[in-house]
Amino acid sequence: MNDDAPQDLDPLNTDDGSMSRRSVLRTTAGAAGIAGVGLGFGTLGSSTAAAAENAPAAASDPAASPARKGATMAGVPFDRRSTVRVGIVGLGNRGGSMIDLFLAVAGVRVVAVCDPVKDKAEQAAAKVTAAGQPAPAVYTNGQDDYENLCKRGDIDFVYVATPWDFHFEMAKTAMLNGKHVGVECPVALRLDQLWQLVDLSERTRRHCMQLENCCYGQNEMRVLRMAHAGLFGDLLHGAGAYNHDLRGLMFDPDYYEGPWRRLWHTRLRGDLYPNHGFGPVANYMDVNRGDRAVSITSVGSPSLGLAEYREKHMPKGDPSWKETYIESDRTISLVQTAKGRVIRLEHDVSTPHPYSRINSLGGTKGVFEDYPARIYLEPDHTDDQWADFSAYADWDHWLWKEHANPPGGHGGMDYMLVFRLMQCMRLGLVPDFDVYDAATWTAPVPLSHLSIKAGGAPQQIPDFTRGEWKKARPGMDSQQPAE
Repeated sequence: MNDDAPQDLDPLNTDDGSMSRRSVLRTTAGAAGIAGVGLGFGTLGSSTAAAAENAPAAASDPAASPARKGATMAGVPFDRRSTVRVGIVGLGNRGGSMIDLFLAVAGVRVVAVCDPVKDKAEQAAAKVTAAGQPAPAVYTNGQDDYENLCKRGDIDFVYVATPWDFHFEMAKTAMLNGKHVGVECPVALRLDQLWQLVDLSERTRRHCMQLENCCYGQNEMRVLRMAHAGLFGDLLHGAGAYNHDLRGLMFDPDYYEGPWRRLWHTRLRGDLYPNHGFGPVANYMDVNRGDRAVSITSVGSPSLGLAEYREKHMPKGDPSWKETYIESDRTISLVQTAKGRVIRLEHDVSTPHPYSRINSLGGTKGVFEDYPARIYLEPDHTDDQWADFSAYADWDHWLWKEHANPPGGHGGMDYMLVFRLMQCMRLGLVPDFDVYDAATWTAPVPLSHLSIKAGGAPQQIPDFTRGEWKKARPGMDSQQPAE
């Protein structure tokens, strides 16, 4: 029997200031070091857990929208600039590869890099000089050195690619220092943190974005344009997922630089990674731009996969044997929108199965389903047989027509994200998505957990836009700008 009880958190808790986040981080980092967790940003382990456990109870109505403390950021453009100056925080697997894409985009300069692991920061700095740019400032003095990067006066945009525990605090610090910020998924892990990021973005007039690369996939952008052109008729339902067998990687002591990602399976029961599936479907349906996500109902299977994998592959003395997993192996959520549409979300990273984000959209004229890509639309199809989606290549987004063979990973979507974001900053355009999208796409993390705890009871999704969702406005389906 395992002596360590699982930490079943209340993800709605708010911080009363009785214990500063930094003191919590340092205390947890010390404990993690004793437990043999890896170095660098991965040492924090259960920092967010500790913060939540030291917080008071949530407000009686967590879905209610608090009074706006600033002006809306919906439709707010960047200031135009000839060169976008970037600071990168976190240079592990993700940040260490994404820096190549920032360096590949004209009009972008990497000014500073930060990671507590000195070798990683130095390797990133070498990439910058190899690309013909001046040597960047390097910040390696512990886990708080990102604060000094954010204080620089020569940075326009901070890119955060660290373990999840850090995302909220780093996004907050960047905006407080006058920087726009883009964060890898998820942008935060608690509902009160999402509201804080919304409020801070509005007060500082700085954009805080969930850098959801899957929104820029070629299939996703093609379906987006087809949906907005009415080819699917009136939209009825969609589905998205992160079904990805990560068991081997989560038990790899080097890949995630310690067990930080696996430890989240000891804390929450719901959908830990909804953004890849939710973001594209939300774009199809103009969520926050004419419709909004109203509620989520979630159910979860037993948690067996990680324990079974550990039994087969990990020696008895491994620290993972002290862990008790509570995260559902398969979480299924139904999101209802204000217009009555239904979005199905799935999450499964701990059982054997082929990779799939599902990526489905259905309307009164037909349906698209991905993995593999197939389509059925009236009046084009009348034989009840799936058709070849490649026949609709003319509907590709202009980004994919302009960049037919983009560099980088994930089929080119990473490059598309970086190129388009940097283009918006250089030309002074409105970004394709904003802090309200970041909060909405991430809200299923805490809310699916609460729904499962409540036996599948619906949880209300806050209106992070405070009513702005009723106004139609552009999003991902952009027009090609004139350079």
